[in-house]
Amino acid sequence: MRLFECDQCGQSIHFDNRVCVNCGHRLAFIPERLAIHALAEEEGGVWHPVARPEHRVRLCANEAGDICNWTVPAEGTEIYCLACRHNRLVPDASTEDGLQQWRLISQAQRHLFYSFLKWELPLATRDEDPEGGLVFDFLVDEVQPNGSVVAPMTGHEAGLIAIRAAEANDATREQVRVAMNEPYRTVLGHFRHETGHYIWDKLIRDQNRLSPFRLAFGDERQDYAEALRQNYEQGPPPNWQDNFISAYASSHPWEDFAECFAHYLHIVDTLETARAFGMTIEPRGHEDLASQVAFDPYRARDAAQLVDAWVPFSVALNSIHRSMGVPDLYPFLLTPTVVAKLEFIHGLVHGEH
Repeated sequence: MRLFECDQCGQSIHFDNRVCVNCGHRLAFIPERLAIHALAEEEGGVWHPVARPEHRVRLCANEAGDICNWTVPAEGTEIYCLACRHNRLVPDASTEDGLQQWRLISQAQRHLFYSFLKWELPLATRDEDPEGGLVFDFLVDEVQPNGSVVAPMTGHEAGLIAIRAAEANDATREQVRVAMNEPYRTVLGHFRHETGHYIWDKLIRDQNRLSPFRLAFGDERQDYAEALRQNYEQGPPPNWQDNFISAYASSHPWEDFAECFAHYLHIVDTLETARAFGMTIEPRGHEDLASQVAFDPYRARDAAQLVDAWVPFSVALNSIHRSMGVPDLYPFLLTPTVVAKLEFIHGLVHGEH
């Protein structure tokens, strides 16, 4: 994620900021400009960037609960921003827990949509594409009369992505992570993984790219339910790390693609953040671990360029985490086979296939 600056005073501002801490101006993200702007208020709920008075906007309807800081064009009829208009079921904002869950979920969702907008990836709504448009259900746990909890499953089907709202709670998510023996689990990770399935539908299945996909990931026609059953009952195959980014990726080509898609977004967006902060890795006497992001990660020439920059950064960040006694930030290996899969995804999001 890049850094932004206040149009009014030049103060450094961040993607999730609502108010400039220096001059007090209202801030909002304008999707058409892919940037945070300081706003000046007009009449009737209309605003405009202080530096561009001709660009008139309204705040997303979810601004009322401090859920969203995006805008919609003032002349349009949409009341929800480009991200929020994809939501169908949301947590109950009238409760403290529901409101907090929705705020954290919305924050992750907007980070996801930032990447989709940067690459101009498909973002049809259910109204625009009733059969396969992108729509989100954030499902709440059901408490049974006996006090037991029925937790909904996170997953994807034909553009519908369901995410368990309770995973916005750190304790719940960590409990699931440990139970599933996963090294990494975040709400943003859920968004990036599940939308990988949506992207597979739109850019591989619907665009007749099955042959190159199978060369990179394997034949997706194998029984999906049976593959998942074997994965949960028997675990991943021996030496799965040689060919897959995660143990779950080894269960089926669809999951392999979704995992790699998520990691591609992890890497690109984190490298953009490193570039925005001018971060450079220059360990004395260890030139093999030196790295500098001297390019726009969202416009990288190939996945190899991303990986060459990412590996030293991930090693450094993991080492810092260990010095603080916390788990590695990026506990994954990027083998040549995995990099080849990331190369396929790079070509896909950049329209090179």
